[in-house]
This record gives sequence, structure tokens and C-alpha cells, in this order.
Amino acid sequence: MDALGWDSCDIIIVTGDAYVDHPSFGMAVIGRTLEAQGYRVGIIDQPTWQDASDFKRLGKPNLYFGVAAGNMDSMINRYTADKKLRHDDAYTPNNEGGKRPDRATLVYAQRCREAYKDVPIILGGIEASLRRLAHYDYWSEKVRRSVLIDAKADLLIYGNAERAIVDITHRIARGEAVEDIRNVRGTAFVLNKLPNDIAYIDSRDVDKVGRVDPIANPYEAMDSNPSIAVDGDGDTSVVNVFDLDKAAAAKAVKNAIIVLPSFEEVVEDKVQYAHTSRVFHLETNPGNARSLVQKHGQRFVWQNPPPLPLETDELDSVFELPYQRIPHPKYGDARIPAYEMIRFSVNIMRGCFGGCSFCSITEHEGRIIQSRSEDSILREIENIRDKTPGFTGTISDLGGPTANMWRLACKSKEIEESCRRPACIYPTICKNLNTDQTPLVNLYRKARDIGGVKRILIASGLRYDLAVETPEYVEELVKHHVGGYLKIAPEHTEDGPLSKMMKPGMGTYDRFKAMFEKFSKEAGKEQYLIPYFIAAHPGTSDEDMMNLALWLKRNGFRADQVQTFYPSPMANATAMYYTEKNPLGRVSRSSEDVFTAKGLKARRLHKAFLRYHDPENWPLLREALKRLGRTDLIGNGKKHLIPREQPRGAFAKQGGMPFATQHNGLPKTPRHMPKKRGGKPKIRGR
Repeated sequence: MDALGWDSCDIIIVTGDAYVDHPSFGMAVIGRTLEAQGYRVGIIDQPTWQDASDFKRLGKPNLYFGVAAGNMDSMINRYTADKKLRHDDAYTPNNEGGKRPDRATLVYAQRCREAYKDVPIILGGIEASLRRLAHYDYWSEKVRRSVLIDAKADLLIYGNAERAIVDITHRIARGEAVEDIRNVRGTAFVLNKLPNDIAYIDSRDVDKVGRVDPIANPYEAMDSNPSIAVDGDGDTSVVNVFDLDKAAAAKAVKNAIIVLPSFEEVVEDKVQYAHTSRVFHLETNPGNARSLVQKHGQRFVWQNPPPLPLETDELDSVFELPYQRIPHPKYGDARIPAYEMIRFSVNIMRGCFGGCSFCSITEHEGRIIQSRSEDSILREIENIRDKTPGFTGTISDLGGPTANMWRLACKSKEIEESCRRPACIYPTICKNLNTDQTPLVNLYRKARDIGGVKRILIASGLRYDLAVETPEYVEELVKHHVGGYLKIAPEHTEDGPLSKMMKPGMGTYDRFKAMFEKFSKEAGKEQYLIPYFIAAHPGTSDEDMMNLALWLKRNGFRADQVQTFYPSPMANATAMYYTEKNPLGRVSRSSEDVFTAKGLKARRLHKAFLRYHDPENWPLLREALKRLGRTDLIGNGKKHLIPREQPRGAFAKQGGMPFATQHNGLPKTPRHMPKKRGGKPKIRGR
């Protein structure tokens, strides 16, 4: 600040991550965006939170504090799916754990208030975004209030925040009080009293709780008579929607504010919680989403509709701000693993229309794809080549939330803006979706033709059900952009859990696998698919996991590390986990029950099936197979899943062969995998 001649900062951003000035780190993006608008921005990284002294490092901000837990949710960052404490943190110098508090957004906001009581506090980042309404908290096993209430913050920005933060900052700078800023998309705030000159509709009248009706879209056809509050003479008047003429009724429903069940109701009634989750996810399309209101005690949390997606030129401008693309010099030679992972990668898009129920990308970034221009992407590759220390010629990734949705969109803007489907590719690919990935093929080819670039790898998650729609894309990918193995995520083999995950069946996987092997052979390359699977996902029975284990054995896969379902806030699958109801369909007390493996032993069993080859899991699996009536799978032959006898000695501690080492006629040690001293190669899963 002294070097710049600043006597104060306009905005101070507090973050739980080490500061890396790179467009893959949210606080760098927000800071650079505000800087480009002429504001003086300070960053307080990983402050000591036991008192407020660290929050005074840069003095009092002129406009507001911006608070974020970091690029990751602080609880997911700190604890495993089994609620065990992690001792590392990829967003901290030298991978050191414990540098941020649990529920960092709350703690940081409280300390900012202690430091300067009269400074507005604006929450942002993934942790705040996914806790903006009442939500199930896996770590405390209860429903928690909106983070706005607990943090006593003035405003919350959810999703991609560039447009909102610029608007809000200009308005505060002009002297407008933060409590008067109530009309910005992508924001949430707390009201003591609801306006009485606005139309409201109870969410339970739109998507009725209590009975199940086969209506494809509950917003287009209603079997009940919803009550709506319409504009009156300053007072709220309640009328029956069917007392209005058709046009007036349609307009009233379209423009009404959706009132969700209150915090107290969703705490007391899991069916109401599942219903709330369903309505919340149906109101995520910026083209037709309505504001949501949820009462907490005597106050109301109000969520405005999601932000409009950035246009290509806007997204380009965000990614072409003057990032240094390195960690702050204060860290010296310390290694920050999250930075090392994305150091030579390029983000080409935002959003995902896959709709996987266990994933929170849609709730945060939306399902409408925001794509950068080809020229902007190629310029960033050249900048990496010319400016990033340590570049040796390999771009580690061209991707984003997914590898292959760049420039894919609905064929009709009108249809897109009226659609309420939670996914564009489940249960089948929508006929209105453009699936042509030829532009991406051309981008890959231009990228690998850049001088000084030896190789372009693709590391982002691949939607193989989309990839097979453009065989030319699969050919380009397999022949030029796979570094020996390609990670994809079928997640399961059985229809029950797949239907709850909103993932395609294994038929699509087999189709992609055939194409992968064909093009690998044509290229003369020895390459392998690395499939990922989830244990203990809602809707998964013990028998489903057994069948998955048998599939793994038949196909010669032995997992080194596996993923157990992690109930992150606001995800559809988390609502299934907590309520044991299915919010993907209309929820009622008699609607579908969803079996969920809960408790440490049940979750360990599902995980053990994925590691059927590990002797430490055999006692648990023997017990389960006997209970399932499948003792025919216990024995020492090739058809058996596990042996009858437990080995003695050191072998009992060995984990077996590594993930993706196939032994169905292929070499046990792929050439691209370095061997560890004294053992077989290891490929780590998620």
C-alpha cells in the first residue's frame, strides 16, 4: 500500500486460501475485476482467526469486507467422507492443514464485525453459495440456518459473481446503503418484513406435497388451486388463481415470489425438506427462475434469481485481466499443491448441464454453458508458454467443470429460457441440445499447433455420453490428448443408483470404451481407461455394490483408492441422503423411499466392495455375502469374489494390484506408469 501510495483500501477480501494470482482462484478473479473498475483492493489470506487483530492488517476498508472460505468448502477441505480430520490442505503453502477454521465463512465474518463494526460484510465463494438457504449439514447431522443469519452478514453473492460485485460496489461507492441493494441477481439477503405489494405463492401449491400426480412439469399444469397474493392497495390480498382469467393467472404464477417451507418446518419434517430441495433446483434457470423466500424465526431470507450468464466477450475480459499467474511472493519457495495442479492449465468454460445429483456445479455456476472465445484461449496458452515459470511445453488441461461442453447450448434461446429440466442429457440427450463437438476438435488442433507447445492434455472430467455423439472428437482426444490413461466417471453399473445419480447406463460406457480402444490401436498407443465409482450413494443397496464389485473383477480393475459419497450442502443427493425421499420427482409422504447406507459400518461395507481385492476387507465382505445369500462368491476359484480363508502375515496388509491395472491379456504394468521402488505402480483415485 505504501508503494502504491494508498492510505486505505476500498475493499478488503478475506479468504481461507493462500493467495494465488491466477484465474482459477476465485479471489484473484474478484480482486482483479474490481481493480479493473478503479477500486483499491486488499487481500487478507488465511488470517489467524482466534481474535480480530489479523483482520486489521490493512486498516478499515472504505466500502466493505468481502468474505469467502476459499476455493473449497472449508468442511469438505478439512474432513474426509468418514468425518476424519485431514492433515493436509492443497490450498495452503506446503500442503499444511489447519490454517483455516471450520465453517470459515462464519468465523471470518464474525471477526470482520469485531474489527470494524460499521463496515458492511458481503459473503461469497462456494461455501456461502451452497449455504444460502436452510441446508442439511453432514458434519453436525442436522439442518442449519442460512449462513446469512449465522454470519450476520449484509449481503450474499452466489454463483459467478463478477457482474453482481461490480454493480454492488459502484452503488455502495455512490453512497447507497447496502441494506437498500435488493434487486441484484445472484444475491441473497435477510429481511425483517416482507414487502406487501408483491405477489407470493406457496411452493406447496405449485408442487403439491401429499399426493403424486403424473405431471411432467408442475409449473405448466396444476391439479390444485394455488392461493396467490396479488397487488392490492398496499395490503396483501389472497385470491384463488382460478378466479383470475387465464392470462392473468399465468402472469401471476410466472411473476410470483415462491415462499418455501420455513426453517422450522424443514427441521421438523424431512418431507418438507425434500420438497424444498426439489423446488430450489427447479428454480435455477436464469431465464425463468423466480425469487425464493424462506422464513427463519421472525426474519426472512430472500434469494433473487440466478445471475445471467456472461457473454463470450465478458468472459474473455475476466480471464484476460493482468494476472501474474503465480502465488504471492510472500510464500517464497513453498509449494501450493492446488496451484501446481492448474499451473499450466487453461479454463475454457463455465457451467454444466449434466445435472448429476451429487454435484453442486449447477447450483453454483448454472447449467447454461459460458464459453470463452477461441482467440482468448489460444492467447492464454501463449502467455503460459512465455511467462509461466517452469513451463516445459505441456499444457496440462483445456477444460473446466467438464472437458467437452465448450460452446454446446440449446438450439433455441426461447426454449432454453423456458426450460426447467434439471439436466440436458438425462435420462436421454434433449433433442434441442446441440451436441456437435467439432468446434472443440478445431480448438484442440489449433492449440497443439502453437509453437513451443509440445502437448495438450485433457484432464477435466469427460462426459463420455456426449463424446460419442461426435466420433471425430473421440478420435482427436484419444490420438493426441491422452497421457497414457483417461479418467472417466461411470459412477456405478446398476440402474438403481444410476437413476438417483442422474447418470447414463453402462451401455454408453461400453460404446465409448470400444471407440477409445479402436482409436488407441490406430494411433499405436497403449492407453487405458480409468473408471471412477462412488460407494454408498443414496439409492445404492448392498446387492448393487456386490454387482459392481463383480463387474470390476470381470473387467480386471482393482481400485487403490475409492470415493465414498460425500453429502455436500444443497445437492439433490444430499437431500436424498438426509430425507430418504427422492426430490428428482414430486415429493409426498407416500412417494418413493430412497434407501441410503448410513452409519460407519454400512458405508465401510460399500467401500469394501469397491476394494474387494484387499484382504483387510474380506471378513466384512464374507459376512455380507452370507447375509445376501451369495456364498457361491466365496472361494479360491476365478469365479469367486473373495477367498474362504484369511491370509496370515504381511500379505494381509497388502492392497493388491493398483487401480486400472487390467489383467485380461494386457500388460500388468503400463509403460506410462513409473514403478515405485519395491512394488507395483500406483494410480490414485479421487
